[in-house]
Amino acid sequence: MDAIVGLVIAAIVVVLMFIFVVKTVRIVPQARARNIERFGRYRKTLEPGMNFIIPFVDRVKPAIDLREQVVAFRGQPVITEDNLVVLIDTVLFFQVTDPRAADYEIVNYIQAIEQLTATMLRSVIGSMDLEQTLTSRDRINNMLRGVLDEASGKWGIRVTRVEIKAIDPPKSVVDAMEKQMRAEREKRAAILTAEGVRQSKILTAEGEKQSNILRAEGDKQSQILRSEGQAQAIGTVFQAVHHNDADSKVLAYQYLQTLPQLAQAEGNTFWVIPSEVTTALKTLSTAFGSDNAGQPAVPPAGPSGPGGPGRPGQVTGAAAPAALPADADGRPSLAADGDTATAEAAAGPGAAAAEREAAKEAAADELAAREAAHTRDELAQVEQEVAAVERQVAEAERSGPP
Repeated sequence: MDAIVGLVIAAIVVVLMFIFVVKTVRIVPQARARNIERFGRYRKTLEPGMNFIIPFVDRVKPAIDLREQVVAFRGQPVITEDNLVVLIDTVLFFQVTDPRAADYEIVNYIQAIEQLTATMLRSVIGSMDLEQTLTSRDRINNMLRGVLDEASGKWGIRVTRVEIKAIDPPKSVVDAMEKQMRAEREKRAAILTAEGVRQSKILTAEGEKQSNILRAEGDKQSQILRSEGQAQAIGTVFQAVHHNDADSKVLAYQYLQTLPQLAQAEGNTFWVIPSEVTTALKTLSTAFGSDNAGQPAVPPAGPSGPGGPGRPGQVTGAAAPAALPADADGRPSLAADGDTATAEAAAGPGAAAAEREAAKEAAADELAAREAAHTRDELAQVEQEVAAVERQVAEAERSGPP
């Protein structure tokens, strides 16, 4: 019986010793701190590691985390300067630097920081409108951090960073902002489209301008070359006429050769024989009278004549020039109608012959005068054409590129 009582007493002593050791030794983890009160008064702060206290005399308070902590505060209603209520979510980063002050200077430093953050947000955001609030987050963060760090310094807390997590305007304001943003983007799209169309039109106009300039330059050079060619051709013809001293007979022959070309154009159904044809025929009859006596100077137009029957420009019937009959000397006679023949028969052979000679001389003089006047007119016309072409060439050279 005594043995059992001894064992119980020994066991009690061992338990008491164990409890004493446990109460005496306190192990504090790294980055933690614990305050010690002795008889209800602050005694000291236990450092990380093994610490010894007096059991039942010293009271150990809960551990305080010395690491940097993160606290998120959600849904803080704040009124802006333009009387809009926005909800602001903030994130606070802080660190306990003085465990004693954090334990004895403030009851709940987390709640204190939250309320202080909400108060400072109302103070800062209240001086800004919605646009500034949405675009000035860095400014708000710096202002909040400075104020919170100053206020929480006496609590043994250092605020390292304050971040605005979210700013939620009212739904109506969000819809209005979306419409405004959509309008701005449509405006920029319209401006870019207009700029593209403008640039396209400018480039098109520049291309057309260059094309017109090049086309005008080509037309100008073409006209200059054409005018120079015409001037050279007219000059060559003019020099050939003056150099060869062509008489009126050659010009009359060239004139008659040009007449069939007047009827070759499409759509010509008739053409009027000019009065100079008779003069040209008389000149040719005078030129070829000595070699072909008794024959007409120009064969009458018929089925085998130039142009053929029924072709435009054919001289038929009364419009065709009559062949001039030749006299005894082989020269063409100017008497072609019946009245002259009757007068010659009535006057006798001698008078008729004299009258014919006089008529021939008068006709020859008149023909020579007409041919000389016609030649002078043609030469004057050629000179005028040459002068006109020279003026065109001079104007083209003056207006040409330097």
